[in-house]
Amino acid sequence: MPVYFYWGDDDYQISQAVKKLIDTHVDPMWLDFNYAKINATGDLEVMNGLNQAVTSPFGMGSRLTWIADTAIAQRCTESLLSELERTFNHLPIDSYILFTSSNKPDGRAKSTKLLQKYSQILEFSLIPPWKTDAIVQLVKQAAVEIDLKIASDGIDLLVDAIGNDTRRLTMELQKLQLLHYGKTKPLTAKEIAPLVQVSAHNSLQLASSIRAANTSQALSLIAELLRNNEVGLRICATLVGQFRTWLWIKLMQESGERDDKAIADAAEIGNPKRIYFLKQEVQGLNSQKLMRSLSILLRLEADLKHGKDETATLQTAIIELCQAMTK
Repeated sequence: MPVYFYWGDDDYQISQAVKKLIDTHVDPMWLDFNYAKINATGDLEVMNGLNQAVTSPFGMGSRLTWIADTAIAQRCTESLLSELERTFNHLPIDSYILFTSSNKPDGRAKSTKLLQKYSQILEFSLIPPWKTDAIVQLVKQAAVEIDLKIASDGIDLLVDAIGNDTRRLTMELQKLQLLHYGKTKPLTAKEIAPLVQVSAHNSLQLASSIRAANTSQALSLIAELLRNNEVGLRICATLVGQFRTWLWIKLMQESGERDDKAIADAAEIGNPKRIYFLKQEVQGLNSQKLMRSLSILLRLEADLKHGKDETATLQTAIIELCQAMTK
C-alpha cells in the first residue's frame, strides 16, 4: 500500500520505521527533492502535505511525504476527509504518504475507516513496565535480529536494567555485539553487568519499597526517578499496574484458588511460572490493603492530570501508600 499510518508512544521505534521507509523508497541523491516532513498542526498543513504527495517525484526513486503528529484519526472535517479520499485515489504509483500519531485511531471515525481501507496501519506502543514477560520477549527478539546469543540470566539482567526503553535496548545490544564478536557461547549476566549500567531506580522497585512500607527508601526512589526525567503519570501508571496484579493474586488466593494457570489468566500474566514469585511478594498483605492502595493511586492519577505540583503530589501519595501497607 502507498499509504502508511504509524501510531503509538514509542518514538524511537517509530523513528526507526520511518528511516526504513526513507531508505526503501527515496533515492539518497534525490532526498532533498523527494522527501518532506510536515508537522500537522492543522488542516492547512495536512492539505499541503497531500498536495505534495500527488506530485510525481523528481529524478530517480520515489517520493515520501511524512505528515507528522496528525489528529486525522481522531477528528477530521468533511472537507479534509474528501481531500484525503481524493488524494488516496490519485496518488502517483511512485509516491508514498506516511501519517504518524501518538494516539490510537478512533475506530468510530470516518477518517479511520478510510485509513483502514487505503493504508497500512501499524502500532508502535511502549510495553507497560510491569509486563516483564513481554519485555523479556522484546529483548530476546532484538538479540536474535542481530545474531547475539545471551543466556537467560543475561536476559533477566537486561530487562531489569533497561525496562521498556527500546532506544537504550538497541544501544546496549550493539555494545554487547562488539563484546561477543568471535565468541560462540551465550553472554552471561556476569559478563554483561560491567558493561550495562543497572539502574536501581525504577518504578517497579518503587512499588516493592511501598509494599514493604519502607517510606524513606520509596521517597529516595521517587526523587531519583524525577531527577532522571521520568514522567509522573508514567510512574503512576506503573504503580497502578503492579498493585492491580498483586490485588488479583491476593483475591484469587483468598478465594481458595490454587491453580497457578487460573490465577495467571485472571491477572493477565502470560507466564504462569511467575505466579510463584508473585505469591511470595504478596505474603503478609491482604486484599483490603491493596484496594486502599489502588484508591490512593487513582486519586494520584487524577491530581496529576489536573496539573497539581508533580513532586509534592507524588511524595504525598508515596507516604500515604506506605502508611496503607501498615494498617
